[in-house]
Amino acid sequence: MKTAAVLIIAIISQAIGNVYLTKGMKAVKAASIDDALMSTALRAAGSPTVWLGTALLIVFFVLYSAALSWADLSFVLPATAFGYVLNVAAGHYFLNESVSPARWAGSAIITLGVFLVSRSGVRTIPRAELL
Repeated sequence: MKTAAVLIIAIISQAIGNVYLTKGMKAVKAASIDDALMSTALRAAGSPTVWLGTALLIVFFVLYSAALSWADLSFVLPATAFGYVLNVAAGHYFLNESVSPARWAGSAIITLGVFLVSRSGVRTIPRAELL
């Protein structure tokens, strides 16, 4: 239960963080279309939206790392793949991105895969214990 709760919070943090980071970077880039890369990077460093997105992605990484400390990578990594589905939906609804039927179908397949992985259990028996 602890792993599921942490992964849900991590996945939501990642999706929201990606939305804010994308909004912030698009606003920075729109304001500096002809500027050099360094100028764009400096403007991004001053954007609260970029900072909020980055902070949420750091929350994701910390929670993801915590989940890896008590559950198998073969469980945690596929479970966090649901974040891809949330990112597609967030891109469509919050960033007004056009999402093709093929992307929605891919998201549905990912959701099915996450469901199957979640039914497999959090931790497997370490190889050393099998010997």
